Amino acid sequence: MCGISGVVGREDSELLVAKMNADLAGRGPDAEGLESWPAAHTSFGHRRLSIFDLSDLGRQPMLAPDREIGLVFNGAVYNFHELRRDLESAGFHFKSNSDTEVILHGYKAWGIDKLVSRMRGMFAIAIWDHRLRKLFLLRDRLGVKPLVYALQGKTLAFASTVRALASAGFGEGGVDPKAVAEFFEFGFITEARTIYTGIHKVPPATILEFSDGKLSERVYWQEATARPSGAISFEDAIQETERLFLEAVKLRLEADVPVGALLSGGVDSSLVCWAIAKLGGNIKAFTVGTPGDPWDETPDAVATARQLGIAHEIVDMRSGDEPDLGDLIDAYGEPFPCASALGMLRVSKAIKPSATVLLTGDGGDDCFLGYPEHKNFYLAQKVAQKGILPWFWKAKGGRRDHLPERFRRAAHFLDYASGGLGAVIGIHDGLPRYHEHGLLGPLLAGARVDQRNTPVTPESAQTILGDYISYARMHRFVGEYLTKVDGGAMRYALEARSPFLDQELWNFAQSLPYDVRLRGGTLKAVLREISRRRIGERVAKGKKRGFSIPVGRWLAGRWRPHFEELLRDSHAAREGWIDAAAVRKYLAEAAAKGFASNPLWYIYVFEQWLRKSPAGR
Repeated sequence: MCGISGVVGREDSELLVAKMNADLAGRGPDAEGLESWPAAHTSFGHRRLSIFDLSDLGRQPMLAPDREIGLVFNGAVYNFHELRRDLESAGFHFKSNSDTEVILHGYKAWGIDKLVSRMRGMFAIAIWDHRLRKLFLLRDRLGVKPLVYALQGKTLAFASTVRALASAGFGEGGVDPKAVAEFFEFGFITEARTIYTGIHKVPPATILEFSDGKLSERVYWQEATARPSGAISFEDAIQETERLFLEAVKLRLEADVPVGALLSGGVDSSLVCWAIAKLGGNIKAFTVGTPGDPWDETPDAVATARQLGIAHEIVDMRSGDEPDLGDLIDAYGEPFPCASALGMLRVSKAIKPSATVLLTGDGGDDCFLGYPEHKNFYLAQKVAQKGILPWFWKAKGGRRDHLPERFRRAAHFLDYASGGLGAVIGIHDGLPRYHEHGLLGPLLAGARVDQRNTPVTPESAQTILGDYISYARMHRFVGEYLTKVDGGAMRYALEARSPFLDQELWNFAQSLPYDVRLRGGTLKAVLREISRRRIGERVAKGKKRGFSIPVGRWLAGRWRPHFEELLRDSHAAREGWIDAAAVRKYLAEAAAKGFASNPLWYIYVFEQWLRKSPAGR
């Protein structure tokens, strides 16, 4: 787990990479490296968080002895021992015990496409082939590790974070209005863009090639889709899931540094800790404790740890504690108002003295269908396929605020069953709320995100669940969930690994029929049944509980004076992003109610990000 950077095609490449290295120091505090190929005006930089082979032999950038091939790498290749054996059989010799050297020799032996097809892990990789004067950028299948780039004429620069590229002068086009519109709409910026014009994200499961000023890209992996009902029995699904899950956990316990695990009161993290115990792993589990909060998961987590016989520590986050908002701004390269990221940051800071690798339960809900909307869309799809909607009902591509609350949920369900994914997106309470209260400035007058153009049609209602799964995976899953974990953990040089993001387990889960994953109307039915058999009814029947930080209440209360101070000399208002007077009025209304809604929280974060970003300096 590290920070990587590079520049191809500029005489001052070494100076620019040095600047990016400095910005990426938090991602890799253990060592710094920089290598150049002056004849090609190319330089690579690396900040190292040592996980495998802690000696200098594992340092990066790593070059072949003749310097004709070099690479920088962020992430982990979990099956590198297996790949190393194959390469040694083919005559390759190794100096280190790192997964980085396996990638280096693997590229020489198999080429880029066969190499990536063999790798099992999370990664962002840059390979410079000096013989071909060609750069390869690779991102892992699900987009766990970030990788961004900027193309300026015949120069290409890349880095782990948007901020690193901006600190070296890339993204000079300034803040992108379309990205800001997405930020206010969703609370994150999607994979389609970054906060800066001219800086782009390498899509998941993609290889970029750059040579002679020309850039091309290709997708190297497609995830499985759900098989039809009856393709596999529930019992067979359980057996194969458990086998793949144990294999995924075993691979992720491999490290030359201390390993820990997050343990909530829920199914996913409890299964991770069960698997660790079954495999004989000697780790400590950590639980976020929120005394006095009705959602506090500490009692269940304590019971699970005791039952599994694993060491356990509670990280106390009392409801009166104020998170460090400066930490939230600094941890992410783009404005990122995910409230639970404040919890991830606090937990990572507390865990770092005890562990450098942290196993989590992230992704279980996404691949095994654990969110309430999955069940709702499954039922809506059934209704649409059977054609049993009321004859008079026509889907509306927006909110139904005119209806009483008790009827609104039913109306939305009928919209899903008659309008599909477009109806789901239209119901989202995003930019329309800003326009309604006049919160936006001239730069965003009439702003509307592209996602709201998704058609509302009866035909799409018949595939709404599959459509939503694909949409969410490339949208919120990567843009918010994976970003939250990577940014929060790496802020404190902590490597987060989730077995549920294993490509083999993920692909198998995605291939399971919907009626297997939602058997008997039960969310995440396969994982709950494994949990019931291996841990017990207490965990298997537990309700899904999210970790919450009351930013809405704090913003209307203790943080209000600071927000008002920012609005008196608002950078966002001065540049035309918001209307400060309207925001101030909306904030006063929120204070009277004792709770601030998402638009105010997003504006508050954006204002502070803008002041600290390279664009705002």
